[in-house]
Amino acid sequence: MTVVHGPEQIAAVLRGMADDPEVCGELVEAARSQSPELSRLAEEATRSHVTAMIRAAGPWFTALERRGAVEEQDFTAALLLGADRAVQGVAMTSVLRGVQAALARAAEIAVDRCRGAGVPDRVLLSVVLRLQEYGNAVERHVVHGYRAAEHEAPRAMGALRTRLLRRILLGEVTPHAQELAQAGIRADSAGRYHCLAAVPARRRSLRSAHVVTGTVDGHLAGLCPRPPGADEIAPDALVVVAPAAALSELPALYRLCVRAVELGREQGLRGLYDVTDFAARLALAEQPLLGSLLSSRFLGELDPANEFHRQLALTALAFLDNGRRLDQTAAALFTHPNTVRYRLGRLRQITSAPLAEGALGPMDGLHWWWALTSWLDFPGPATRD
Repeated sequence: MTVVHGPEQIAAVLRGMADDPEVCGELVEAARSQSPELSRLAEEATRSHVTAMIRAAGPWFTALERRGAVEEQDFTAALLLGADRAVQGVAMTSVLRGVQAALARAAEIAVDRCRGAGVPDRVLLSVVLRLQEYGNAVERHVVHGYRAAEHEAPRAMGALRTRLLRRILLGEVTPHAQELAQAGIRADSAGRYHCLAAVPARRRSLRSAHVVTGTVDGHLAGLCPRPPGADEIAPDALVVVAPAAALSELPALYRLCVRAVELGREQGLRGLYDVTDFAARLALAEQPLLGSLLSSRFLGELDPANEFHRQLALTALAFLDNGRRLDQTAAALFTHPNTVRYRLGRLRQITSAPLAEGALGPMDGLHWWWALTSWLDFPGPATRD
């Protein structure tokens, strides 16, 4: 093998190229110009790979005689480049076109800078040959990294999707639409997405081909172009989905979905719900002091530790939930209408509040419902210390 004269001098040239933003920009542009798929990716990601591979070429020149074959050198950057492009869904042919274009431009710049640094013309041929050898090894390692990632594709794609969900739903940097499309996250015809939260936080809670899910801070989160169907929800799961919205609106909607799931889990709910189904509870949950004040006003004579008093409050709440209809309330409680009438009467005697008599306006009904709900949240006789 012909030994390259002045390897340290050539390595210095390559290090200078790696540290030169204009050179790296040229190589990135050369790679992106050869593939529309690459041009749609973030430029910074390509730049980091290019910089790492140029920097790795310098030590290879200086260590060639001591370490022998080029395959023994560090090609981590090339392996990572291939793996990243596989996960991003870029075709192998497009990846290699970009790599070859960048390597060719790198060789041209390296030769020009070596000549400018005083490297003799008789040595430049050896430099070109060594760069070509290094470039061939880079291509092989890119392919190896790509193929290895394909074998790990399901796991890698799951990790990628979870990272994207976090960035979108937690209000971090918004991904590019192309990045979402490559991860299988699709929008509706208006470019909007439905976000959702679900418990338990496991993938089998929701099985739907068009919903992309991942675990985000202890909840199963998802994005989809349309809501899932009720038949796609596991029997023991609770799923809350928000209306379609633009990417910028999703963090606020997702927070509502998470809070709704938490409230629904406390109630033992299961199945598929729209976040607006929890509108009243979500609003009231933000003002616990007002709920406490209403409970004191309407139900101050009741004792949360008294089981009979709790039965009266539960009956009154069911009465409101069933349109103040005795028959429907009785059916919901699996009891007789006369029993419902008796309990409401006893509630009036204790609290002096005529819930079951006369006209009850919308706001009065809301206040009663809020008072009863807040009061029932106090520990009962079975849970008190």
